[in-house]
Amino acid sequence: MESTTSIVLYPSLGMGHLISMVELGKFILRHQPSFSIIILTLPPLLSTSSADNYIRHISATVPSITFHHLPAISADLDSFPSIEAFLFELLRLYNPHIRDALETISRSATIAAFVIDFFCTTALPIAIQLHIPTYYFITSGAHFSAFFVYLTEIDRTTTKSFKDMNTLLHVPGVPPIPSSDVFRPLLDRTTTDYENFMNVSINLPNSAGILINTFESLEPKPLKAMREGKCNPYGHTPPVFCVGPLLAAQSVDEVRHDCLKWLDNQPSKTVVYICFGSAGLLLAAQLKEIADGLERSGHRFLWVVRSPPEEKGEEPDLDALLPAGFVERTKDRGLMVKSWAPQVAVLNHEAVGGFVTHCGWNSTLEAVCAGVPMAAWPLYAEQHFNRVLLTEELGLAVRVEMAEDGFVAAEEVEKRVRELMDGDSKKGEEIRKVVGEKSEEARAAMAEGGSSVSTLGELLHLWNSA
Repeated sequence: MESTTSIVLYPSLGMGHLISMVELGKFILRHQPSFSIIILTLPPLLSTSSADNYIRHISATVPSITFHHLPAISADLDSFPSIEAFLFELLRLYNPHIRDALETISRSATIAAFVIDFFCTTALPIAIQLHIPTYYFITSGAHFSAFFVYLTEIDRTTTKSFKDMNTLLHVPGVPPIPSSDVFRPLLDRTTTDYENFMNVSINLPNSAGILINTFESLEPKPLKAMREGKCNPYGHTPPVFCVGPLLAAQSVDEVRHDCLKWLDNQPSKTVVYICFGSAGLLLAAQLKEIADGLERSGHRFLWVVRSPPEEKGEEPDLDALLPAGFVERTKDRGLMVKSWAPQVAVLNHEAVGGFVTHCGWNSTLEAVCAGVPMAAWPLYAEQHFNRVLLTEELGLAVRVEMAEDGFVAAEEVEKRVRELMDGDSKKGEEIRKVVGEKSEEARAAMAEGGSSVSTLGELLHLWNSA
């Protein structure tokens, strides 16, 4: 009996990482349906029901994707200094199970490629020992990827922590980045987080290739720099493949979300959408400032409101959290949605003309694909880094200015919403033009003969030859 050819995908914890890997698997299958996709899944720590429901849905609708569930491992999150430190240690503890899974799969299939999440770097030596070609999948963009390839060089030539440098970092292919705006877990080089992410940077060149969720025309400069070896001047740079934009298709619910029905009644391009991602929690005082700024702007808005960190998990009480009378005063031009909205559908709605975003890469790509200009308000992870790219390099967003502690005043909210949404705003018009062009380029990249489809063809040729 002829052995099947499998691509094994290994996402990190978190729904965002899992969904991105699934979308990569679906992209592969659309162009090579004879492959089987096997996804190694970790037991979810949070939102178990949503992860289970999602996996059941994919199993039922895409039978060529199967899930290999790894056993539960006990680990105490509270005993670690950060969520990143916990995650890296947890993934290290899973190494014996990863080896077992790869060996088990290899008995009945040929593993043409093992694609690991950025965080799953401790699995690379295992796959190399088993002679399985292993690729990194980076769910952020090419600028972020170039920075990480170059990180070992920065480490070699500096002694201070990024938080103490107070300088601009010059990375090949990347605009000058303030040292304080780097990936947040890297700010202090004395921490375990810094050591763990340095290990990622050291391991990246040892892989068979780097897959990035972007498209060629969105980020040409860092892609060129990496491919020319400028980001790793004293070592090897593996091939770099743009396979995006990979975005989850919006699920079609039996009952259409009420916020979409509300948008149906708003004029074209008049609504600013405000959402800070699934993990973006703001203090109660900040929510009040946003409300004041939105009210003063005079613009229509759709705002996803989540409870402050101290009330995490509880449904937000809008009357208690927002200024007295705000909900009533703005009811004719604003809508607050508690905790969640169908973001892809919202961004693609004709009424939406702007997006106040935390600069997460998935949200960025969703806005680009929908042709919606952004106001960049970063919170954590690589989002401050992304803000520099969106505002100063790519021309896709206005910059939301904030205090050193990250607080944004109502006056700044009002100013940036006006800048983004006012028809006579020169800056807003420039951004609308650029994001419209990139939206068309994103669609072209994923169409037959497009750059990302052609790149996938190169990968499939490699994997078919394995």
